[in-house]
Amino acid sequence: MNTYLVTGAAGFIGAAIAKRLISEGNNVVTIDNLSTGAVENIPKGCIFIEGDVYNPDVLRELNQYEFNGIIHIAGQSSGEISFSNPVYDLKTNTQATIQLLDFAKRKGVKHFVYASSMSVYGDQQKDFVSEDTVPCPKSFYAVGKLASEHYLRIYSDFGIKCTILRFFNVYGIGQNMKNLNQGMASIYLAMAIKDKHILVKGSRDRFRDFVYIDDVVEAVFLSVKDEHGQKFDVFNVSTGKKQTVEQVITMIQKNLPYDISVEYVEGTLGDQKGVYGNNSKIKKKLNWKPNYTFEQGMEKMIKWAQELNF
Repeated sequence: MNTYLVTGAAGFIGAAIAKRLISEGNNVVTIDNLSTGAVENIPKGCIFIEGDVYNPDVLRELNQYEFNGIIHIAGQSSGEISFSNPVYDLKTNTQATIQLLDFAKRKGVKHFVYASSMSVYGDQQKDFVSEDTVPCPKSFYAVGKLASEHYLRIYSDFGIKCTILRFFNVYGIGQNMKNLNQGMASIYLAMAIKDKHILVKGSRDRFRDFVYIDDVVEAVFLSVKDEHGQKFDVFNVSTGKKQTVEQVITMIQKNLPYDISVEYVEGTLGDQKGVYGNNSKIKKKLNWKPNYTFEQGMEKMIKWAQELNF
């Protein structure tokens, strides 16, 4: 039986990963400050430590465990919010990652899986990006993610196998429908259900590469089980397909039983026009592929969201 640290297991992605690991017979410990997550999201059987990953006192509580791997999901996840509080964004993302890497080095943890983001690419001349595309982050959040990637690259020289997963736009059942600062699909869906009106910040031709939560969990699980890969590697977790803002809204309108009005206003600072990801590398090296089309995933999510009270 292996033991893993999954940071952020009170949140959308972290909870799903922790649940999968526990279901496979592993022990899981999590750290979460509950800033956007909720205690009830933490899977049964997961050991919960409340606090910030960048807090040394919180990290000291981990000394009692021997981890087979660390899966670092926690962190402030909104580009828009990173502009209003860049110091907090730096602490909760980059500083937390450095301190966790240093813990892994001291404790001899052999594998570190890091949740990075498509936001590191920024806007590119060619929208279809691969892991070799030169990043050009547009927000403080994206800068912090890219900086963390470089820290992982250096720490991989200290005997830690470091795997970076650049998540594109993750969506699906379990997403926080109350958080209107993160998750394009969930934001628009929440507005549509609650107000029958969608307020769009930015143009309708912006686009994203949407990856369903179950496919993201599978990518993390395959990364954790990969014992033969390079000591440092970066993978796009993407579908290779793009959906415009207008297409997302049309999908929501089509699957809800009432009329939804739409209003477009000025965009937010640092927002990307859009990129979509080449996933050939993760397909080849980890034998991963997305199993859900955007239509399939959104239909499941919309059906689930209509039963919520938010």
